[in-house]
Amino acid sequence: MSITLNTTMSSIMTNKRRVGALKSLGVVTVGDALTYYPFRVADPVPLRALREARIGERMAFSASVRSMRVVPMNVRRGYRLEAVVDDGDFAVSRHVAGAAARLVFFSYKKQYVDWLSMRLRSGAIVVIAGEPSEFNGQLQFTHPEIMTVAPGSGPADGEYSGVVQMSALKYDTDTVEAGLRRISRPRPVYHASSRISSEHIHESIVQCIELLAGTGQDLPGDAATEAPQTMKPMEDGGISGAGTAPAGAESRSGNAVAVGLARAIPDVLPESVRESNHLLHRAEAFLAIHDPLSTADFKRAIGTMRYEEAFVSQTALLQSRSNVRKDAALPCAGVALRDRFIESLPFPLTGGQREVIDDIGVDMAREYPMQRLLQGEVGSGKTVVAVAAMLQAAGSGHQAVLVAPTQVLAEQHHATISAMLCAIDGVETGDDPSRDALSPNDPADLIKAAESAADDGDAKGRAAVKHPVKHSGARSGKQDGAAHAQSDANTRHVPVILLTGGMKLAARRRALALAASGDPCIIVATHAAFSKTFQAPNLALVVIDEQHRFGVEQRESLRTKNDVVPHLLVMTATPIPRTAAMTWFGDLDISWLTELPGGRKPIRTFIVPEDDGRMMGSMFAHIRGRIDAGERAYVVCPRIDADDESDGDDDTSGASQIGVYDDSDAYRRESATAAANTAASAPSQEDGDGAPSRPPLHSVAEIEHRLSSLPQFRGVRFATLTGRDDDATKQQVMADFADGATPVLVATTVIEVGVDVPQASCIVIFDADRYGLSQLHQLRGRVGRGGTDSWAFLISRAEDGGPAQQRLQVIQGTLDGAQIAQADLEFRGAGDVLGDAQSGGKSGLKLLRVVKDVKIIADARERAGRLLADDPDLSGEVELAGAVLDFTRGNETFLTSS
Repeated sequence: MSITLNTTMSSIMTNKRRVGALKSLGVVTVGDALTYYPFRVADPVPLRALREARIGERMAFSASVRSMRVVPMNVRRGYRLEAVVDDGDFAVSRHVAGAAARLVFFSYKKQYVDWLSMRLRSGAIVVIAGEPSEFNGQLQFTHPEIMTVAPGSGPADGEYSGVVQMSALKYDTDTVEAGLRRISRPRPVYHASSRISSEHIHESIVQCIELLAGTGQDLPGDAATEAPQTMKPMEDGGISGAGTAPAGAESRSGNAVAVGLARAIPDVLPESVRESNHLLHRAEAFLAIHDPLSTADFKRAIGTMRYEEAFVSQTALLQSRSNVRKDAALPCAGVALRDRFIESLPFPLTGGQREVIDDIGVDMAREYPMQRLLQGEVGSGKTVVAVAAMLQAAGSGHQAVLVAPTQVLAEQHHATISAMLCAIDGVETGDDPSRDALSPNDPADLIKAAESAADDGDAKGRAAVKHPVKHSGARSGKQDGAAHAQSDANTRHVPVILLTGGMKLAARRRALALAASGDPCIIVATHAAFSKTFQAPNLALVVIDEQHRFGVEQRESLRTKNDVVPHLLVMTATPIPRTAAMTWFGDLDISWLTELPGGRKPIRTFIVPEDDGRMMGSMFAHIRGRIDAGERAYVVCPRIDADDESDGDDDTSGASQIGVYDDSDAYRRESATAAANTAASAPSQEDGDGAPSRPPLHSVAEIEHRLSSLPQFRGVRFATLTGRDDDATKQQVMADFADGATPVLVATTVIEVGVDVPQASCIVIFDADRYGLSQLHQLRGRVGRGGTDSWAFLISRAEDGGPAQQRLQVIQGTLDGAQIAQADLEFRGAGDVLGDAQSGGKSGLKLLRVVKDVKIIADARERAGRLLADDPDLSGEVELAGAVLDFTRGNETFLTSS
């Protein structure tokens, strides 16, 4: 049977139980086995004679078998094999007297016992590694690792050259010296499970390597050809090649297994890249990872495969970026409407906003699609930038869609944009005294001002939807003077269409029909925009708000609806370190908004131990004082009610949540929760002896009942908001909270993104020690948006000095999102911060680390760029091209926009 990297484990392993256990770890093929990397390597096993043995410490030695017997176990069934060994010859080399010890094996399988009996027959020479114990006053090794030594002299240099066959028996090594070198080498340690141990994982991978090396021998006369691979019965029925490990010579180059493996596994990296970085051949790296000669050997091999992952992923990103530029887009050169919008704003733009708007304007005027990621702090004015970009598309006679992750946020965006366009239409004038009181960049104030200036503001927006201005020539895609002429006509009537899954059928149909007409408009949608019923034939721009909440397949569905690819602007307030963003979102141009609008005051953050009654009481008294001053307070809990086993709310899943759900169906997806988003960030604790279980998470229902009964909140009305509430309830709750009818809102993380109430000055987050730092930063950003003093209280049950407490201290000590993101990555890992789709959590990346390997990624990106400049199709690097193709096909979620 020819063995390749694509050969399934089930076809080469007889034990279906082990096959199933490996499959549960993601190991299905031989290639999966080789890339199931150990997380560390154990120290080398010291050589000791039996008289030097230390109880409980592993050791290795050689010995001869004095006697062996098999004893049936009548009570327990099965068999016990006992062998007495003597290390006399080995002890002489250690300058100590020889001694005897007993080897003990237990098994229910007669076949395995018979196989061991053959190996441990009287007079056999063996090399042994194991942990000594004492039983009935005698030194004993239970289930040690053994290697049989061929009788007679081996190769002069003592190297192992394959399986030695003499008479009817096969031996694991030629000489005692070679066996001792092999058995005492560092041993890799793998992430195991209750179904399979690290040793069995190692055994299976090593045997895959041996079988691959055997299939790689295609030249007559090779050492491995003289020692064909055979199947041997094992205790658990798995496969076994020539021995417990592949040939382990001190030099890989002369090793038959290494030579055969190199023929079976071609290298992926270009030769010039490998040599300039002093990297190993791919086959040599696999061998050194799973069967290292030394710790240094292991580390060098891991470094080689880490660089390979970086090179393949960056090549894929750069190719994706290049391929996008081959697509045709609708050029959007009409900026008159955009400029009028900017002039109508009652506050000046920050320098960062102006720069990003200009960059986007240049990108959208091109004939190939824009690909841009906009990252900004909470409240940095990303919405204004997005509206400017959408008005540039509408002013050029095309359509733009903004996709928000929740219905609450979509409705707020719709109201904000409608109010902004009312201001352009002259509803709001310079004579309006309310302009002076506006908070810069605060959409809620824009809405309030527009409504106070004209009660029919919303009606005017609805009228615009019903009577859009027709532009018959806009869909031609030709950019000439007509587009600029249309932009002036578009200035006063740009329909803003709301499309959500929770809309009534008639309203939904009207919204879909308006979008399908192709008339210039702005569409604000939830996940409903990804449905097949949504058609926008004149779509020129797609804006994704909170990009980490949408799968790549969803974004791609919008890009592929029409023949012409729309421009793409993805936005996120989740802090991502600059270096990580530059390497991880490598197919996107990246813009940062680092300036906060004027008038914003720093949020003061306090960690409050929940068991400190005095401090808790002072906090509640402070909140009551702010409420009496006309302000609002959020109280956030991770669960909906005490009986909610899902522990949370899905309406705004956290930074690591990526999923497809319709906003009208949120209740059925309560399992996508705040607790799920933060589980990885807290230290692992399991019920059982020696490990205390975590206390139950607080729920919205519980906290609302407790707070409303406190004397500090006597006479104060409370409201609750969760993903379980229907759309009408959500709208009414937010309206009552905004106007002060219910000044305290107890909610799940549904308020994490987009909820904008300027009067909110306090936020209390229960179980804060169970959240990730990025999510806490997002939640904290819900207050202080009206220019008033603001406070965030992190209620914690974390142990003093523990990891959870250290994470909260990061939030308390800084408002810098970049620092918080860096700390979150260090505490939690990339998967929880960037989301699985961008972290490699569900991709082929197994060794590469977003932050720590920035230099590796940057070097790989530079070299990959030079390679693609000379050979865009990788026609000269067939193996690399195949690896890139496999990576792209299997990791669509890694490529952010392709």
